[in-house]
Amino acid sequence: MAQVVSYFGIRHHGPGSARRLVEALEALDPSLVLIEGPSDVSDLIPYLGEAAMVPPVALLAYAADDPSSASFWPFAVFSPEYQAIRWALAKSKPVRFIDLPVSWRLKPLTEEGGDAETAVETAIEETQTPEPEPHVRSAISRDPIGALAHAAGYEDGESWWSDVIEQNPDSGPIFAALGDAMGALRKDEGPLESFEAAREAHMRLEIARAEKETEGAIAVVCGAWHVPALKEKHSQKDDKALLKAPPKRKIAATWAPWTAQRLSFESGYGAGVAAPGWYRHLWQAGNSAGARWLTGIADCLRKDGHLVSTASVIEAQRLATTLAALRARPQPGFEEFREAAIACFCHGEPALWATVSRRLLIGNEVGSIPDGVPLAPLLEDLKRQQSKLKLKPEALERELALDLRTASGLDRSTLLHRLMALNVNWGLLQDAGKSRGTFRERWILSWKPEFAVELVENLVYGATIEQAASGRLMSQLAQTMALPELADQVHRALTAQLDTAAAFGLKRLSDRAGYSSDCTELLSTLAPLADIVRYGQARETDTSAMGDLFARLAIGGAMALPHAARGLDAAAAQGLCESLRGADRAFALLESGSEIIEPWQKALSDVLSNSASTAIVAGVAARLLYQADRLTAESAATELSRRVSPGTPLADAAGFFEGFFEGQADRLLYDTALRTSVDDWIRSLGEEDFVAMLPLFRRVFSALDRLQRKRLLSHVKGEVQESVLQGLTLQAGAIDAWPAHVNEIVRILNAGARP
Repeated sequence: MAQVVSYFGIRHHGPGSARRLVEALEALDPSLVLIEGPSDVSDLIPYLGEAAMVPPVALLAYAADDPSSASFWPFAVFSPEYQAIRWALAKSKPVRFIDLPVSWRLKPLTEEGGDAETAVETAIEETQTPEPEPHVRSAISRDPIGALAHAAGYEDGESWWSDVIEQNPDSGPIFAALGDAMGALRKDEGPLESFEAAREAHMRLEIARAEKETEGAIAVVCGAWHVPALKEKHSQKDDKALLKAPPKRKIAATWAPWTAQRLSFESGYGAGVAAPGWYRHLWQAGNSAGARWLTGIADCLRKDGHLVSTASVIEAQRLATTLAALRARPQPGFEEFREAAIACFCHGEPALWATVSRRLLIGNEVGSIPDGVPLAPLLEDLKRQQSKLKLKPEALERELALDLRTASGLDRSTLLHRLMALNVNWGLLQDAGKSRGTFRERWILSWKPEFAVELVENLVYGATIEQAASGRLMSQLAQTMALPELADQVHRALTAQLDTAAAFGLKRLSDRAGYSSDCTELLSTLAPLADIVRYGQARETDTSAMGDLFARLAIGGAMALPHAARGLDAAAAQGLCESLRGADRAFALLESGSEIIEPWQKALSDVLSNSASTAIVAGVAARLLYQADRLTAESAATELSRRVSPGTPLADAAGFFEGFFEGQADRLLYDTALRTSVDDWIRSLGEEDFVAMLPLFRRVFSALDRLQRKRLLSHVKGEVQESVLQGLTLQAGAIDAWPAHVNEIVRILNAGARP
């Protein structure tokens, strides 16, 4: 019996292609279905027929000796390949992949040392030498649909494909037409690059083998671009010559869950889908897609608390249909429905549409795989560690308190920190080391299905949680230039017990510190460095090298501070103030010796004594010296009185006041001299200046809790009674007799007003 080979050129992840393909397969009833996909993993195809396999899912293949070398082939419910496979399995028809084996897509195997020092050197070399693109394709071969759309007068391929295929109720013999169109495009193309030529040669050989082995019709499902090349007559000798010396690597493969969001990425089969939520809706809704889509938009807005009437839905449907007619489109697309929804549901406000568009156009679907499917290495490693540490993944939030002095507590903490490094936030750390000390951590655990997808994607960094977390952190460290961020990342590496990443980060941090002279950057790095040393003490990690680096940065920052504090604008001054506060906390945390503290406090004194210093920075310096007992209470009050005296510009007085008291207004509770200085300044303000200063007063006093405000109010009342009211009984009715500005301060304290 003569074999009939039918070629079905499809668009990867196209619901219109999928629908027409299923209809064509029903009409042809082939004996064998061949699919564009890696031919050496065809044994995984039957899993797609199981009820527990819920797309989106991805075919994951990787080198058995190096799982970081991996490739993905995503499938959605509206992917033509997925529907062709489901059709074949339901009809008990044989089905297999015919594209190049996986090993052709993986990066070449290289020999590398296994010790930490070699890994660090390799990572540094990789940051200096970018990896070239493995396969370069022409613009037309990358987006043939876009080329056809441009030829038809469309601005983009999405609109053209939607009109001709996805939403055309009478598209005719589309597979033959697409094949002819692609043939015309390929006539003007030059020779294919070697990888694409090898792919098509391999598929031709697989089709020829199938013709010899099969009786009856054969269906070939592939990207439309390849149809002309697969139909052409080529000698098998020439095709085999393109496939000589194939890569030899042992491959492992499995299925992995995927997400709707990741379907929009350009990976695996063709280009990403701009609106997977819309395509899924087209596949599911069929002829009633438009009305259901608008109803879904209305329902989404209603759940967000917006009023959308049924009449508005009807008007939106009419408007979308009219727009499609004006644009000569067969049916409204999601662009017309979007514009109609903005006009009829959102009162013409695109910002309101933006609040629901991502949920509708992208969606939040997460696929799932059956229990019998082999797990990806990272998922398998996580499952093993969850069992060992008795951490059950649960969707409901639950609290987990850990004591790092116990082996089980430290191991659990290490796993959660490594997962955080992989962007798998199964646990959220709550106020670590603040209320219970550095040896305790409190986590809130909540498992989400998309975490499995995050883990699968991190396979490119390593086969185990430890390897992948280390590899990902090293990749981030290699791209980071700012010292504070580098210190934070080293801190993450140390808390996650990732020695190789920590060693790499420490070298990067030390090298980068040698080139920095920016005072704010140097001082901002001290707080995360102090945390590194603190966590090193809690986790028995060797951080001795950090001590020298901390001292180096501290002295460098102290030397640069007096000059850096001069003539700053508001944003730069606020940044330097935050750096000063953080650096001072770091000194206190590490109980630094005099060789560091002395230069630091001298620098603060220089800032305070220099009239050119920015006022708010001088205020912070004065407070830090006051807290360190380098400035007595009397000296602090004198300095404050001088800085806010009537002859001082109001902006400078306000800046010094803010720098001295912001976050530390409780000093007014205990220091009468300071309180008197502030009181004298407020009394000296005119009405207009006082009103201008009210936001500052509210911001400063907002740091006080209710009890502190009550105590300060009591002090204010007592002092006003002595100096202003002269014995007048302070009752509620007498408050109106106070000076207006004192009355306002009392109201601020009573109400606990926020800025």
